Amino acid sequence: MMFALVPLLLIFPLAGLLLNLLTGRRWREPAAGVVATVATGLAFGVAVLLLVGLRSEPAGAIITLGRWLQVGTLDIPIVFQVDTLSVTMALVVTGVGTLIHIYAIGYMQGDPDFSRFFIYLNLFVAAMLLLVLADNFLLLFVGWEGVGLCSYLLISFWFDRGEGGTANASAGRKAFIANRVGDFGLIMAMILLFWQLGTLSFREVFARAEATFSVGEPMVVAITLLLLLGVTGKSAQIPLFIWLPD
Repeated sequence: MMFALVPLLLIFPLAGLLLNLLTGRRWREPAAGVVATVATGLAFGVAVLLLVGLRSEPAGAIITLGRWLQVGTLDIPIVFQVDTLSVTMALVVTGVGTLIHIYAIGYMQGDPDFSRFFIYLNLFVAAMLLLVLADNFLLLFVGWEGVGLCSYLLISFWFDRGEGGTANASAGRKAFIANRVGDFGLIMAMILLFWQLGTLSFREVFARAEATFSVGEPMVVAITLLLLLGVTGKSAQIPLFIWLPD
């Protein structure tokens, strides 16, 4: 079944990351970039195959890899959701990500930290894929935090370049703080959802919300605003855009 290829979406960029982490500094400059680019390109190929699979099975599939966490009534499996939305986002992440990798090979030419940059890029792609494929809020949050970490690492990448490096480091710190404000919103929304619905699975949340909530009630408004706060912090919207001017 085509959908069984889903884990490869994460495996390929993580493999590129590990390969560069272990041997990247020993290679001649373009090699680290080529390895990272090929890894992301292979993930894009998997996303294309998943899109083809959706043509014959438009309902998609739920791919369970195992149990991650169980505390009391909270049971969090490692589950990926394959549907039109998640595959579309995976195509965007891997497709645009591959183009960015190709451009960066030339852009970063001659940089002493060439391989480190591509390690961060591969990690960014893997974290973003986890975010868009997750079947529950907690697994999404792991990818969410990975994206936040990579944003910080890339924004402050040239932290040691004189006055410009100081500005980069400052922007990275501000982005880190703004992301933590957004994280607070997402965490609180997750807590309220589990308190009210007893689950963090997207499918179960959507199914139970209709029977539990009514439009406009205070709990719905609170959860919605907290989710909005999370997205605002992650996407650097007003007022959590303080790092952009730097």
